[in-house]
Amino acid sequence: MSLRIAGMSWVTPLGSNVNDVWQRLVAGEAASIEILENEQNGARYLVRRVPATTMAHLPPHARLRRASAISRFAAAAGLAALAEAKTPPSLDRIALVFAISNGGVIYTRRFFAEIVKSGAQSASPLLFPETVFNAAASHLAAILEITGASYTVVGDGAVGILALKLADDLLASEDVDACLVVAAEEIDSLVCEAYRQWRFLRDPKKPETPRGMIMSEGAGAVLLKRSEGEMEIDQIVPGANFFRRSEASARLGGVVSRLKNEIGFCVGSGNGTFIDRAERAAVGDEMPVYSPKIALGESVGASVFWQLITAAKALEAGTLPGSSKPPINSHAMVLACGLNQQTGGLTLRRRDCPAFPGSR
Repeated sequence: MSLRIAGMSWVTPLGSNVNDVWQRLVAGEAASIEILENEQNGARYLVRRVPATTMAHLPPHARLRRASAISRFAAAAGLAALAEAKTPPSLDRIALVFAISNGGVIYTRRFFAEIVKSGAQSASPLLFPETVFNAAASHLAAILEITGASYTVVGDGAVGILALKLADDLLASEDVDACLVVAAEEIDSLVCEAYRQWRFLRDPKKPETPRGMIMSEGAGAVLLKRSEGEMEIDQIVPGANFFRRSEASARLGGVVSRLKNEIGFCVGSGNGTFIDRAERAAVGDEMPVYSPKIALGESVGASVFWQLITAAKALEAGTLPGSSKPPINSHAMVLACGLNQQTGGLTLRRRDCPAFPGSR
């Protein structure tokens, strides 16, 4: 079953307006790099943050008063995706699926830091609700007054594929008319330190080198419906797990082989690590491949949605950043590979008319 994209939005280090960020990607721009310092061990990390001005338009809500950044990013993306829909779905017939990887690490670190420092009696009842993985989904469902199904899917950088597959299954059941799929991540020194110890991060002394990834934050959201539309997700392949880096290319190759032909280009998840080589080996040397992570950074849980929106805009515009014009009437492939073990992919196609109101 094809899924119609009725609305889409993102929050990125380059901004939140879909068209504006797309034009900046086409122009070859990259988000500015900042230095994040670890107060515990003095380590320094290169990061790409969402500018404070990007969140200035977010409507005030009691739920967001004490919420962490990840919940605010999710709310901004989810509300904007719903606003894109020509016909807003009934809130009692909509499901919410949330994809996440690291979760609300800022408040989690603060919560446990106080316990380690002063004992269990110092545990904050205000911080604790923000430490669970489904906190952001709970906030978003309450803000939107969604009373139907709400799921949180946890995984690595390919978790977005699993969330989209769950949305596909929910829509196939006909219990809901639409599904809002959202993903978000926030930056914290705790997460950066973990990836540094795994030797995935770029050397802060060599920001110009392409080797190593730069952590980022933000969110992405798509509103999906069953009916046919101008922009459709044609196939979703969850893929298979790998347990060694040397297995990644074979697992990705299996995903590619299961997707339909007529693929004109690929929006991949290359981030300066072993994933770059694994993806290129899986798709071959002829197919154009573009990774928005090179410009936006590695947002882990949110990354698949940045890739999906980039692919949709590339189909709509008939061009791909840093590449020649994709073949007419081609499908776009979104390929995802996480740093831990997950792979997956999907195909996207565009019909003849413009994908979204005002897109042309």
